[in-house]
Amino acid sequence: MDFKNKNAVVTGGANGIGRRVSEYLAEAKVFVTVIDTDKKACEKLLKRYPDRMTCIIGDIADRDVIDTYVSSRAFNPVDFVINNACIGRGGLLSNCTWEDFEYVQRVGVTAPYYLVSALYKSNGLAQGASIINIASTRAMQSQADTEAYTAAKGGILALTHALSVSLAGKSRVNAISPGWIETAEYHGNGNTLQHSHADKSQHPAGRVGTPKDIAEMVMFLCDNDRAGFLTGENIVIDGGMSKLMVYHDDKGWQYDG
Repeated sequence: MDFKNKNAVVTGGANGIGRRVSEYLAEAKVFVTVIDTDKKACEKLLKRYPDRMTCIIGDIADRDVIDTYVSSRAFNPVDFVINNACIGRGGLLSNCTWEDFEYVQRVGVTAPYYLVSALYKSNGLAQGASIINIASTRAMQSQADTEAYTAAKGGILALTHALSVSLAGKSRVNAISPGWIETAEYHGNGNTLQHSHADKSQHPAGRVGTPKDIAEMVMFLCDNDRAGFLTGENIVIDGGMSKLMVYHDDKGWQYDG
């Protein structure tokens, strides 16, 4: 598939996984709009891709931010929608408030729904558009005190298959569930982190994941020639971590609780 001059939007696209996805799309000659709250990170992207990148500085939990983006696309239908943004604000053990919990759901579930809905209603989705929701293996397994984020990721998985049915014949909708993805290189000063043998051994693939692993799958799912028969699916990219049973003193891991 020729990606040149296609149009994409990436929420939370200035840092972490979202940043790598934005870079991949721009390098494939896609026109990319990043919606993010981090102005400095957006400015760095704009300097690197001045002809392929635009940024809207704002919080997608605010409906007006999405409306501003959608109204700007009136004559340029969107080919790729990457719902990446989410945030964690703890859970039961850290006294996550009503407001905190609701905010995480607005960012992680309500905003993706509203963005797709607004584009659809305004004829802003291109025929054959690919919508990709970044979920998480945390939708299926948890650490303590992660209820807000986990609920949002579970919600985006359900939203994925619902949208895939509603948009049948118009757009394909799929989800990617990353596992442990090391994003340090794509935040702040770009420092890299080294992982222990135990960290790596928790993954049958033998390493911790990188944003590139997710960006590669995003590009595959955007490609109607290669992924045209995929819709409503959730693709787990976790190096096999969620399939590995780990016991105390096994694979270098010890339980201290």
